Amino acid sequence: MNPPNSGIWILAEQKDGQLCEVSYELLNWAAALAEKRNLALSALIFGDQLPDQELQKLILRGADRVLHVTAAELAVFQPEPYAACLMKLINDEKPEILIAAATTTGRTLLPYVAGKLRTGLTADCTKLDIEPDTGLLLQTRPAAGGNIMATIKTPECRPQMATVRPHALHPAPIQAGRSGEIIRWAPPQELLRSRVRRLAFTPSTEKYGVQDADVVIAAGRGFKKADNLSLVQQLAKQLGAAVGASRETVDRGWLPYAAQVGLSGKTVSPKVYLAAGISGAIQHLAGMQTSDTIIAINSDPEAPIFQYCELGICGDLFTILPLLSEKITALKKRDAKSGGQYEEPY
Repeated sequence: MNPPNSGIWILAEQKDGQLCEVSYELLNWAAALAEKRNLALSALIFGDQLPDQELQKLILRGADRVLHVTAAELAVFQPEPYAACLMKLINDEKPEILIAAATTTGRTLLPYVAGKLRTGLTADCTKLDIEPDTGLLLQTRPAAGGNIMATIKTPECRPQMATVRPHALHPAPIQAGRSGEIIRWAPPQELLRSRVRRLAFTPSTEKYGVQDADVVIAAGRGFKKADNLSLVQQLAKQLGAAVGASRETVDRGWLPYAAQVGLSGKTVSPKVYLAAGISGAIQHLAGMQTSDTIIAINSDPEAPIFQYCELGICGDLFTILPLLSEKITALKKRDAKSGGQYEEPY
């Protein structure tokens, strides 16, 4: 029989002392699970002396308790001290479920801890639920190259662990007036030892990262060759958008892997996602279907992506994209003449 547990945990993340948006997304994932299991929801976060006002944001978005593991050695992610502290807390409090984001931190830390604790871990889940009869966590993710959806359970070992992709859900909303508990734990020095030293960090110089953009213009194999992608790049420049890509576009070397959206690329959730020349394979849909507004341009009226879009245009992208670009240019000129200011959507 499993020992009593301390509820459902998420692994929140911070950068430079400020919470990352993915922490609020995790609270959205976990809130429904906690309600179905009638368990408290705890947000675990590592860092160095994070202020109460920052930790309080987790409570306002759904956490019943915030457990802040604080030490100078934990200011940035280091696998060994993070893992040692996390295993100590798991062994002491025995949470039923632990969810993390499929970020560099989550993808590194949770497999290491799961292996050490000999428990189960399902990576890159697209759906989490509770099985009514058993109370087990149902962890659903694409399998067999994305052709089927597999649902996985961990009936014996605890905690049940899963990672979910960033931007797969919207952040949990603020609930004004919520109250909760903030606990700070300074771990003993022996848990903070590491054989690795962080020497330097070089940030990305990419102007519009596909995961962070409000508008994404994505290109598929319908463009036929790399030279034709200038149509997408021109439109993206006009809109201040990021350029995304299907896997085949990347595999052909037309665009870099950093632009790939889908199961084997990035998950995005922009305000507008325009997919041009993309048919809508399940692997690609897994990475963009939570976008606020999806616009699809495809010459095939039977393309699967038309089932997921708010606006579908069945036609030749080589005709439609130049017309769209011309219309945006005309609108900008009109606003400039009238003294108005064209507002970039990004």
